Amino acid sequence: MQPKKNPKVDLSKNSSLYFVAGLAFILLISWQAIEWKTYDKSLYGYEALNVEDDDDEDVPITEQIKTPPPPPPPPPAPEVIEVVEDEEEVEETVIESTETDEEEIIEIVEVEEVEEDIDVPFAVIEDVPIFPGCERVKKSERRTCFQEKMNRHIRKNFRYPEIAQEMGIQGRVYVQFVIAKDGSITGVRMRGPDKNLEKEAARIIGKLPKMTPGKQRGRPVRVPFSIPITFRLQ
Repeated sequence: MQPKKNPKVDLSKNSSLYFVAGLAFILLISWQAIEWKTYDKSLYGYEALNVEDDDDEDVPITEQIKTPPPPPPPPPAPEVIEVVEDEEEVEETVIESTETDEEEIIEIVEVEEVEEDIDVPFAVIEDVPIFPGCERVKKSERRTCFQEKMNRHIRKNFRYPEIAQEMGIQGRVYVQFVIAKDGSITGVRMRGPDKNLEKEAARIIGKLPKMTPGKQRGRPVRVPFSIPITFRLQ
């Protein structure tokens, strides 16, 4: 008597399904075995770090914010040109021609040369002023003659001021004057120790006669002359 098979436990019914599932499982195990890598721990050294002594300082995490570039400046406003109408009438300048005709006669005007007042000192002038009485003296001796006549004139007209005598004032008065181009005496100046003595010196020079003016290059010129007058009590 053959035993009856239970259809629910028939293994041959799903054998193909089991075969495919087993094959897939084997392939999965084989692929994992191929991809699995092992590492030798001895090849990698590591050192334990003691972080207990470190400062518990929080490092701030900063984020760099990119600011957008500033907008370009606005274009300059166009310049407004205001046109102003001229209400005033401007007279036109007329330039006349300076060209002359060939037949036109050009009048030549002579310009008189202006003589300049030049002061030439007595010591360097070419022709010294001539004191009256020195006209017939040689030209080379007129300078000496002038000085002799001047000293003689001072001695002749000298008079000691009474006030200065009573006060016992004496000294030297320096006198300077100019023999003008016409021979007259001008620009008398004095410098002395007392006004009374200066006044007497001016009086003596004021009595000088008119002279023949000095000349430089043949032309009369102003000649400054200076001389000291000494006041001394006896």
